[in-house]
Amino acid sequence: MIEFSERLKSLPGYPLAEHPTIKRRPIEAGMDVIDLGAGDNDTPPPRPVVEALQRAVEDPAMSKYGFQQGLPEFRRAVSGYMERRFGLPVEPFTEVLPLIGSKEGIAHLPLAVADPGDICVVPEPGYQAYLGGTLLAACRPEIVPLRADRRFLLELEDLPADVLRRTAVAFVNYPNNPTAAVADLAYLERTVATCRRHGILLAYDNAYCDLTYDGYVAPSIFEVPGARDVAVEFFSLSKTFSMTGWRLGWAVGRPELISALTKVKSYTDTGPFLAIQRAAAVALERAEEFTAPVRTTLQARRDAAAEALAGAGFVVERPRAAMYLWVPLPTGVASMPFARRALEEDGVVVLAGASFGPAGEGYFRIALTAGPDRLREAVARLGRTLARGREESLASRS
Repeated sequence: MIEFSERLKSLPGYPLAEHPTIKRRPIEAGMDVIDLGAGDNDTPPPRPVVEALQRAVEDPAMSKYGFQQGLPEFRRAVSGYMERRFGLPVEPFTEVLPLIGSKEGIAHLPLAVADPGDICVVPEPGYQAYLGGTLLAACRPEIVPLRADRRFLLELEDLPADVLRRTAVAFVNYPNNPTAAVADLAYLERTVATCRRHGILLAYDNAYCDLTYDGYVAPSIFEVPGARDVAVEFFSLSKTFSMTGWRLGWAVGRPELISALTKVKSYTDTGPFLAIQRAAAVALERAEEFTAPVRTTLQARRDAAAEALAGAGFVVERPRAAMYLWVPLPTGVASMPFARRALEEDGVVVLAGASFGPAGEGYFRIALTAGPDRLREAVARLGRTLARGREESLASRS
């Protein structure tokens, strides 16, 4: 009989793994389902990017192995974007690495810089690739709960000294998934200082840096002096350009760190499809043009959903970034049963906070993946779900 590895056994269930299956049942039963679960944009990619991909697919050279070098024009486009967006000069061939989506680069990183038994600091609630990459590298996760009273910031200096001494990697993500929290430069400065002091690699996940509202501009970790010594920053074209299924992102860091991640990836993949890299170069070269309408659309959705939530009995702040609302549930309402009832009885898919780890309990996440009217309808249904749950709770006590 085949035995499974301890690494596999250590992995918790992935929040979205069963998403298509659980959604299919009510749809087949004829229910009108509003899916606010996965952060999967409903808007199409920019038309010029699609057309660039169509042309690239016709070029036989684009069907060759890309290896980790990838397409030089994509690397140059990344470098140009980093300079325009953050004012940061980046050498395209030694400080950039194309990724098959930022997720795989994040998950592979511990294999490059951590040994079995080393500690990786993992925020909770958080993107499950941090925990998965840690466990698959046979490292020990140090789970750090993110709390509303601390603005959902991961404060490394709060960890015990012996933990910091044994930490190889710290995963930090702002704008944050799922809480939509943001971090100012003062926070980033003290985080970088802690990593420098303890020799910790800072894995900075900046996938949502261009989805910002109300005048907020998200920084790069490399705007902090000294960050180049200890950080690798991850970016994605998925959300910003509605290219989630295209699977393309990139990492930026000093040459030694990028070389280490490149070596790991050389044994696990042969790089993203070259045609997608050519199309993505168009996206990055015209990023300012393409991202502005996405921000406008998402801000209108955020405002519509937040207003509807307030009217339905929920309390939620309007985030300044990302594409999610992290909604507190009333005391005593568990997130998993609430999310299940919302789908089965009212046809709304949301993610329970507990699916992001125990520290996410007491919340649910809404992805802004539907228009304002559908969001208002979804929230009205969620209000009914909540009201029924309260009525049944009161009836059970009487």
